[in-house]
Amino acid sequence: MARAACSHLHLVPTLFHPLKSNFLRNQTLLRTAHFYGTQRRFSSFSSRISMSLRAGIVGLPNVGKSTLFNAVVENGKAQAANFPFCTIEPNVGIVAVPDSRLQVLSNLSKSVRAVPASIEFVDIAGLVKGASQGEGLGNKFLSHIREVDSILQVVRCFEDNDIVHVNGKVDPKSDIDVINLELVFADLDQIDKRLEKLKKGKAKDSQSKVKEEAEKSALEKIREALLDGKPARSVTLTDYERDAVKHLCLLTMKPVIYVANVAESDLSDAADNNYVKEVTEVASELQSGIVTVSAQVEAELTELPMEERQEYLNSLGVSESGLGNLIRETYGLLGLRTYFTSGEKETKAWTILAGMTAPQAAGVIHSDFEKGFIRAETVAYDDFVAAGSLAAAREKGLLRSEGKDYIVQEGDVMLFRFNV
Repeated sequence: MARAACSHLHLVPTLFHPLKSNFLRNQTLLRTAHFYGTQRRFSSFSSRISMSLRAGIVGLPNVGKSTLFNAVVENGKAQAANFPFCTIEPNVGIVAVPDSRLQVLSNLSKSVRAVPASIEFVDIAGLVKGASQGEGLGNKFLSHIREVDSILQVVRCFEDNDIVHVNGKVDPKSDIDVINLELVFADLDQIDKRLEKLKKGKAKDSQSKVKEEAEKSALEKIREALLDGKPARSVTLTDYERDAVKHLCLLTMKPVIYVANVAESDLSDAADNNYVKEVTEVASELQSGIVTVSAQVEAELTELPMEERQEYLNSLGVSESGLGNLIRETYGLLGLRTYFTSGEKETKAWTILAGMTAPQAAGVIHSDFEKGFIRAETVAYDDFVAAGSLAAAREKGLLRSEGKDYIVQEGDVMLFRFNV
């Protein structure tokens, strides 16, 4: 899948749950600028993509974050325990993206193996109020979260007297505000530091000066939005301004999916859960994604044989596990698409951004494919299945020869011709 750790995706603007701007402005005056971790520079998303998307699972302590991580990641090693900060270093697990089309194509092509796309889940240490000042494991949390493409914020929507809530009571809106506020403060601190550096610096040439002016303009716009409780991604920027601030990896530029974690008994009727209603309302205001899961159910599924898992889900009144929903929502939020290559050696799923051209899609496989691109022999998934093979699709006139301007469609089966 696609990797863009600084979240260089151009997505639909998202708004934070409204926060009182005066409070933010007053609190900001009390904050000392911090620099969180070593900044990393990443290549443009469209020019350099790997096969792994990285989603950071975050949340306050004891919301079910590590339990969910352990459940969805095969052989997950995070230490799930009833204790804040038990996940001190980020735990990374790679999960295959469920896609029934992959095996169908593999069978038709008589492939030796089928290779699914993958998604990396990163279990990041829980944070508390004051994380941007270093409370709890705040500094570690904030540096690790910079390196993910999207944020999956787990929100506790269940009561359990045996699992103590870090703030003393279950309150989804408050939990969401705590995390969002800390991300705002972290970005404000970094922006203030960067603006100060830009003021002192002197551009060496006219091109550098133009770039610095674009960065300064973008940061001032973003800073104003942050002070009003809105994220960086809600700010309208020119392409040049957006490109100028990419290297900062601002936390509030990242897309967010809220993961409402409910009890097993509430899973089939989650919409009736009052806590879930609160999260749904906030997610709607934020124009963010929302998925309802039961981390406990996901954990129980891992202990069952594969053939018994669907039967167990059916007994709970649900048709699939939360993993499929979580990945589907992530794909949708990030604007990702899947295309396939299929032959006797292997059938493989590849993930790209919606709107990518054939050469760019080829570059996901190897940069040489993009550089030496000649054409892409392409057939739609349904046409491939109806024909029964690539050769049959060619004979029936279903296989098209597409050039450099072709926009790859969801489910395309492609064979690239290139010369280097």
